[in-house]
Amino acid sequence: MSTVHLHLSPDAIYPFDARGIAKRFRHAAIFGALDALHPGETMRFVNDHDPLPLLDQLARRYGETVAVTYRQREPGGVVIDFVKAA
Repeated sequence: MSTVHLHLSPDAIYPFDARGIAKRFRHAAIFGALDALHPGETMRFVNDHDPLPLLDQLARRYGETVAVTYRQREPGGVVIDFVKAA
């Protein structure tokens, strides 16, 4: 199944549910999704745990070009918005 990323508006929010992706592919898929974002767009990331190692990797790879905002941070459910800098 393929998802088309149309970049319909600069403030678009694109969902990314990491729970359905095999662990060995997960970080590569997340980096690919973030690389595909245009400035001002948001990837809403959903996971079953707080991805602290991933956040460290994102900080090293993207620096301040991707903002990280927790929307939910509970045991068993984490939602984070990753926003590409405009």
